Amino acid sequence: MQTVQIISLIIALVFFGAVIDFIRRGLLKEKYAVLWLASTLAVAVLSVWKGLLDSVASVLGVAYPPSLLFLVAFLFVLFILFHFSVVLSVLTERNKVLTQEITLLKAAFKEKEDAPAGRRGEKGK
Repeated sequence: MQTVQIISLIIALVFFGAVIDFIRRGLLKEKYAVLWLASTLAVAVLSVWKGLLDSVASVLGVAYPPSLLFLVAFLFVLFILFHFSVVLSVLTERNKVLTQEITLLKAAFKEKEDAPAGRRGEKGK
């Protein structure tokens, strides 16, 4: 096994353990952890299975097969960044709508509070 593959495998295993620990402590939600676990698993498999790494590298035209490990990791990081960008966009829109609804509720509450006492009683009758 080459040094690059050993280092990649060690990094993947450490990262895998860190993701599991973050899930256990509640710092990372399971739905986001799946992407990280898949990327570390892919890098770990390619690190250990040299035949697969060599064959995939030759199909893709990569001259130095261990550099394919970093390409796979980089592509997973791009995919994860894209996923988080989508999630962030959705949450931003939901936050805007929620803020508008709260503002409308506050305005309605203030309007009822500011109404004279006699008028409030008339509305109820």
